[in-house]
Amino acid sequence: MKVAFLGLGSIGTPMARHLAVEPFELTVWNRTTDKARAFAKACSVKWAETAAQAVREAEFVITCLPSSVEVEGLFDEGSRFEEALREGSLFVDCTSGDPATSHRLASRLSAKRISFVDAPVSGGVKGGESGTLTVMCGGDEDAVERARPLLSAFGKKIVRCGGVGAGDAVKAMNQALLGIHIWSAGEALAVLARLGVDASVALDVINGSSGRSNASENLFPERVIGRAYPKTFKIALLDKDLSIAASIAAENDVPAPFIELAAQLYREAHDILGGDADHVEAVKVIEQRAGVRVS
Repeated sequence: MKVAFLGLGSIGTPMARHLAVEPFELTVWNRTTDKARAFAKACSVKWAETAAQAVREAEFVITCLPSSVEVEGLFDEGSRFEEALREGSLFVDCTSGDPATSHRLASRLSAKRISFVDAPVSGGVKGGESGTLTVMCGGDEDAVERARPLLSAFGKKIVRCGGVGAGDAVKAMNQALLGIHIWSAGEALAVLARLGVDASVALDVINGSSGRSNASENLFPERVIGRAYPKTFKIALLDKDLSIAASIAAENDVPAPFIELAAQLYREAHDILGGDADHVEAVKVIEQRAGVRVS
């Protein structure tokens, strides 16, 4: 199975590593050539200088890029990428993208009988390394089933959410909940800090009660309490995901004030902290505005 993997970011790298074994014949490409070359040497696979070279013989193409803008950018006139794609191949986009772009790409690729599946993932770098990611798929049933052997290499839970764009939509709403949970937990702990309640005590109670979430159970003990913020997921990406979620709601005439507010707050936090900050560092903005330190 000849596979081209495009995008060796923090989560793409461990995903690709799971495909660097039989029965897969892997070729990697990254915008930073040195990174692709180093990965290929470490994993004994091929690498390509251009995306077009990477996909020329591939039966399966997987993209894992920062946003749909970069994915669609591969098709820009003059890149030779589109003409290099193999007729009848399968294009799997693991980018956390937007449904509108996925629909455009699926329509564009269908002219060459290339099937398209949007397949964003959740589970972070840890999930990528352990091969236990959740994969949210959008596409027709045959295409998703054809993609399943590849997705199973790095994913534990693989779910077809609906037609093209459905995977993107579910991922965006998942990210909206993530953002809301982090921000609301941060605000709650800021109020309690003002009252003199220790954050560890508060989290112990919350995590044994109905207010618990992944943010309170895992992210806050790991990062906020110890003031250690590993750069596993940049706030710039969560800002982008929340913007997509808010746009999906607006485009479909669904009132979503919580999601809209979360998108606004993370846009502000992104501007204050810079794009490279970890997404949980948004709590620092809450602390700054409240004039308290959570932990």
